[in-house]
Order: sequence, then C-alpha cells, then structure tokens
Amino acid sequence: MAATTAVQAREAQEPARTPSGRRTVTLAAVYYLLAALAVTLWLWRDPASRTVAGNANDADQFAWFFRYDATAIAHLRLPALVTTAMNAPQGVNVMWNTFMLLPGVLLAPVTLLFGPQSALTLFMTAGFAGSATAMFAVLRRWDVSTACAALGGAVYGFSPALVHSAIGHYDLQFAVFPPLIIDVGLRLALGRMSAVRGGLWLGLLVTAQLFITEEALLGTAMAGVVLAAVVVVSRPRAVAAKLRTLAAVRTLAAGFGLAACVVGVIAGYPLWVQFFGPLHQGGSPFTSDFFKNDLSTFVVPSSFQLFHTTATATEALRYQGHLPEYLGYLGWPLLITGAAALACFWRRLPVRAAGVAWIVLGVFSLGGTLLFGGHEHATIKLPWYWLQGLPVLNAALPDRFSIEADGALAALLAFAAEAAIPAFAAFAARRPPRLPTGRPPRPASGQPALRATGRLPRRATDWLARLATGWRPAAVVLSCAILVALPIVPKPLPAAAATPLPPGWSAVFTSLRLPASAHVLVVPIPMSTFTEPMRWQADTGEPGSLVGGYFMGPAWNGRGYIDADGTPPAGLYLNAKWLKSTPGLPKSLAAGVPESAYPGSAAFVSVKAVTDTAMRAQIKAWRVSAVVAVAKPDSVLGRYLTALFGEPAAAAGDVLAWRV
Repeated sequence: MAATTAVQAREAQEPARTPSGRRTVTLAAVYYLLAALAVTLWLWRDPASRTVAGNANDADQFAWFFRYDATAIAHLRLPALVTTAMNAPQGVNVMWNTFMLLPGVLLAPVTLLFGPQSALTLFMTAGFAGSATAMFAVLRRWDVSTACAALGGAVYGFSPALVHSAIGHYDLQFAVFPPLIIDVGLRLALGRMSAVRGGLWLGLLVTAQLFITEEALLGTAMAGVVLAAVVVVSRPRAVAAKLRTLAAVRTLAAGFGLAACVVGVIAGYPLWVQFFGPLHQGGSPFTSDFFKNDLSTFVVPSSFQLFHTTATATEALRYQGHLPEYLGYLGWPLLITGAAALACFWRRLPVRAAGVAWIVLGVFSLGGTLLFGGHEHATIKLPWYWLQGLPVLNAALPDRFSIEADGALAALLAFAAEAAIPAFAAFAARRPPRLPTGRPPRPASGQPALRATGRLPRRATDWLARLATGWRPAAVVLSCAILVALPIVPKPLPAAAATPLPPGWSAVFTSLRLPASAHVLVVPIPMSTFTEPMRWQADTGEPGSLVGGYFMGPAWNGRGYIDADGTPPAGLYLNAKWLKSTPGLPKSLAAGVPESAYPGSAAFVSVKAVTDTAMRAQIKAWRVSAVVAVAKPDSVLGRYLTALFGEPAAAAGDVLAWRV
C-alpha cells in the first residue's frame, strides 16, 4: 500500500521546468543539430539542387507541394485543399496526398527566396535534430538522467527508420511530434497535467502532426494505446484509485475532450474535405500487405549505415519495398540488448511499457503474413493479418510502424540504462572473498610454485570497487550502450542532383504571359514514374496549372489509385514521341524515364498510335490554354506538334510553345 501511495504521489507531481533544465535541452539540441548537419553534409553543398539519392519521384512531388504552399502564402492566402494546379482540369484533393501544409506554410519564405529544395533540405535537417531533441526532452521529463536521455534521443533521432525515410519521404522523416504527443497524452491520463493545459497541448500537437502526415499520427496513436494498456494492466489498483471519484473521471474526460475540440476547430474542415469533399476516395492505392518488413532486414544493414558490407548492401537492395521503405534494421547487438534489458528490468514499469510497445509495433511492422529472406510465407499469419482490413488501418503501410517501434526501443534503452547504473554500482561494490595469504598449496608436478601474497586478488577487487564510485558506473553502462548502438550509426546521406530546368523554360513562359489559372499541357506529361516536369514547375512556379502529375486520387470507381485513372492513351503517345526526340537535349532531362518506356527492355510497354482527330479531342478535353514541349523544332515531337497547331507561338532554348 505504501508503494502504491508513493507511485501515486510521484505521478501527481508535475516536474518543474527549471532554467537549467531548459539550458540542458537547448545544449542537447545544438549537439543533435551538429550531428544532423553531418548526416546531411552532402546536401548542404548545394541545397537548392541536391536531393537524397534513390527516390527522385517522391522528392519532386514534395518540392511541388512546397512551391504550391509558398505560392498561396505569397498571395496572402492559405493553400486550397482542392486544386487544379496539378492534374488539370480535374484537379486533386491535397488532403489525400503528402501535402505537408504546416511545414510548407512555415517554410514558405525559404521556398520563395531559395527554392523548394532548399526548404526541404532545411526541413530534413530539422527532422533529424528535432526528433532527437524531442525524445531527449520527453525522457528528461520522465526523470531519466541527462546522459541516458541523450543516448535515447540519438537512437531515435538517427534511427535507421528515419535515415531511410530521408530517401524522399520527408513527411515520415520529420518525427518530432510523436514523442511529444505520447508524453502529453500519458501525463494527462495520469493526472500530471491539468485538463485545460494538457487538453490544449495535446490538441495542438495532434493537429500539427495531422498537417504533416496522418500516417505517423496513426502509428503514434497505436503506440499510445499499447503504452496505456500496459500501465492499466500493470497497475490496476493505482489506476482504479485514480478513477474512483466522479471528479477524476470528469477531469480526464475534459482533458481529452478539449483536445478533440481543438483538433475539430482547426482541422475539422480539412478533414471534412478529405473524407466528404470533392475528389474524396476510398481504400488504399497501395497493394495490401506489400510494404512490410522482411524479418531478415532487422539484422542486414544497407549502404546507408556506416558499418555494412558489400554483401549486406546488395541484399538490402533486393528488398521488395526498395530502400525508402527499408525501415526495420536494428542489428543483432541492439536487438539482443533490448531483449535483455526488458528481461532484467521487467519489474520497472517504464521499461516494461516501452519494451512491450517496441515488440508489439515491431510485430505489426512485419505485416499480415511472414516475409523472410525475400520469400513470402502466406501460411504464417501474423497479428496484423486480422487488423489490416479494419477502417483507417487498411490504409496503413505496416513497415512504417518501425518509426514508432524505434522510438519505443530508444526509450527502453534509456530507462534500462538508468536502472543499470545503480545495479552495476551495487554489483561492483560487493567484494568477493580474497585468497588466503598463508602457506601456499603444494604445486602439482611440473607446475610453478604459487606466491602466498594474495596481491593479485586484492588489486582486482580494489579495481572493481573503484568502478562502483562516482561517475564510473554511468561511464561503464553508457559505454556498453554506445557500443551496442554503433551498428545503426548512419553515413552521410548520398546526394543526387535534381533534374535541372530545360534551357529556355522561363523565357517561354514569360513570352506566353498566361494567367495563373490557365491549364498548360507540358510534354513530357508528368506521371508517378516520371516527375521531372513537376520539378520544373516547382523550381519556377510555371505553369500555374499542369496537366497530369504524381498524386493519389479517385479512379472511375471511387477507389484511390496512384495517378487516379492514369495518363490517357493520347498522353502516353505524346510521351513516346518525346522520348524519340531526346537526342540533342541535355541527357539529364530524360534521366528519370522508366525502363518500361524503352523498346528492347524486358519491362517495355508498347504505346498504341493515336489519330490526329483523337489527339485534338483529348487536348480539347484537357481544356488547355497552351502546349509547351521540351523538344527541338526539327525533332519528332516538334514536327508532330507543328503539324497539329502550326508554327510555335514562342520558342527559346530547348522549349517550344503553342497557344491553343
């Protein structure tokens, strides 16, 4: 009873945020920022044009959304939630896409001054440093020492899940808010925050995360449910005592109710547009149970880790979801240490809660059936198999639960290291019995005589005893923890140049003088597998409305698909004409063309010819004001469009344009 009372009293106290505590968090943030700059080093050599190598299409899409957000802010308005700036004339519902409204608006000045890629590079750097700092601050709030909290923050902020998410998935890589949401939610539930203060903070944090990515919010909610369940099961009497009075229940309901109200007031309309507004969709555009962790990936490092081999890097490249989704790696040392820490300190509630959350989320990340070594074992059903068909959960990609799982593991290591320091000090302080110092025993035949001083055992026990004092226990425990975390240390992210503007792009649009709302057909037409025209639009803001694009939208049946109904045959025919016109153009312009577009490739998809009548009908259906082609006048595409529309209305560099 006394122990329960002590737990309740401690939970009822709100830790004071002293100036020294704030200085500690600030200092930690500085160190994490330096580490983040080291990881993003090659990007900062030219932040306006360098992306992380390996996922140009998603990087182009995020650059497009940042330009879209910044353009709206430049006109003193918020970005529209349904727009024809992409996929004209139908448009897109941006709430179903990786819109990132909050960072896009906040970083609009950077986008307008230095370009969208500079803003994304800044955002990624802040994602690494901010995620680590958030975990550090949360652990410190839950009474973890500075050194152990610094370890936990580093493991989370620079975890393999976040490092691989940096390959084009900027929304997932910025994992600052999940630890803060769980922290506020638990403190509100345990009575360590007032209903008003806790409800306001929780509502604002949830809303902020919702306007970055809803998927991470789902993973955070699942982690919070697991943690809360562990607390309830572990301390049923303490929980029952807290909720015994009607006032306590009202306070708890008021806090979470206020949080829901805050979310409803700020995000209610955007959520209504998403689920009930124009171009809303149903289902997930992704293949069910495809993006999940391969069990072998937990111990196979990719080339993005500092410690890897050519064999492991090659094996990682064979993962079916590709490197941007290679989120499961932790390494044998960290896996074994996490399991051992959970077993040794199971009686400690923070360790138990974090450990169970790590295991549950890690199992969820394996998907519905077991994938091991690249082979699907459909007969082995996993827990996610029975959850993946539920509403909301059916849109989740299981492998991305690795981000929250890594956060739980980081907390587990910090709490376990905190518990291991006094445990090691107590162990080292216990001196074993010394050998007797009298007459030594007679040695066996042929063995050297033993000295009867007992000096060696005394020195050994004295050395062990010294480890039990002062800073030494913490140094020993943290040194071991750092060693087991070394396999997840990342290399500086490899950089690749974004597709540059075609010569003459800006000059042609200046000559056309189109209104911002004018739909423009750019050839090549952008799609999910070829996004370079979206990058050109993102870098210049021209044109204001683009046919085609890379987006999620409803097809004819209302179900969500990548690129909705896809590019029509006339658009595919124009792209095929453009591909035949690339000789003479800068090679970088066609670098992102998929193999399926090239005859002779094993993945080649043939394109049927389209009559001139059908082409004119399709262009009329697109309701475009101009056609802009990246091609030479005497190229296959240039001659074809000239035959359709006459001489170009504008031409500069490698760009031709016709008014329609």
